[in-house]
Amino acid sequence: MVSPGASSPPDADAVQGIVLKLRRKQGTWVDWAQGCQALQKAGLNPQEIFEETGFEPIQQNQIVVAEQVYQSLINVGVAAATKVHFTQQGSDSLYELRILSQADRARTADFALQHGLDSAAVRDLVKPIKEYAYRKEKPAGFGAGPGDAIAFHFWNLARQKDDLQDRSRLIAQGLRFAEGAEARQHIEKLLTDFTVVKDRPAPRLPLYRLENESELPRMIPVVGQMPLALDDLKAVPVVVAEEPFSMVSATGASAWIAVPGWQVIFRAEDPVGILTQARQLPNYPADAADEVVLAVVDRGDRIWSDDGYFLTAEGTAEGDQLAIAWSPSPLASPILGQVILILRPRRVLDEDYNRELWQLDE
Repeated sequence: MVSPGASSPPDADAVQGIVLKLRRKQGTWVDWAQGCQALQKAGLNPQEIFEETGFEPIQQNQIVVAEQVYQSLINVGVAAATKVHFTQQGSDSLYELRILSQADRARTADFALQHGLDSAAVRDLVKPIKEYAYRKEKPAGFGAGPGDAIAFHFWNLARQKDDLQDRSRLIAQGLRFAEGAEARQHIEKLLTDFTVVKDRPAPRLPLYRLENESELPRMIPVVGQMPLALDDLKAVPVVVAEEPFSMVSATGASAWIAVPGWQVIFRAEDPVGILTQARQLPNYPADAADEVVLAVVDRGDRIWSDDGYFLTAEGTAEGDQLAIAWSPSPLASPILGQVILILRPRRVLDEDYNRELWQLDE
């Protein structure tokens, strides 16, 4: 219908042709998605596209996102049968794969087709696959493919169940999806080993997000106290705030970030801020957006507890590196401070942003 790589918006005649094809639902769902993108490029908003074509805004978003996933599958490479299947149908399943890496999307698409999984099943299984991908080392006996990732998820759940019916159901699910022989052996052991292993869930990260302008004060340099000379004023450098947290820097190794005056901040004895990508945090929600966050650490609180996250130093070839960690037992590494708050940047929603059909909610 339209080339996905086209950069210039279609002219009026082309727009009418695309609208007509969408209205008649000609072509595949991939063509429909590319047509919706072309209409958006021509300046139509989702509501106008709906009125012209009958594609509701939520459907537009779903097929456009799915088409982007589809293109990533083609780029990475999938089985011929997978390509043929998802070219004709399955946009709802591809939409669920959006949170995975491109390589995992391709492997999971092949896997979903082989096992006849519908979109509801894919939605339930994509999160365990995503969490499995974050592991630096795969569990003993389990491979890197999506089948073993899902099998490990059910194996871990089964170990925690003392009800035999629930335990058997989870074991059966694990055996259904396990790809490797070792993974199957691990799961089959649970048929004779009835030991219940209650995993203590990791505590939730103390995540907050800035919502109001009043929560983001502006930082300004202080010249001094009157009387002041002109040179005192000239000595103050121009401060330019850096997004997303309005961080300001001055001459020398110093910078500041304006943090709202919440009680947790006021109570801190010696707070410092560390900027990090969200995905580098332990136990960060798999379905949440990866963005720059500010971890506020109280260096005055160095007492371990099992319901907190702590700043530690880990030895590497390059020397000691800072890391944020949680452990149900006392940490072996020295504690440098407790994480008291993890601050997300304020969402910025504007008209241009809302016009983008492929923008995804968290």
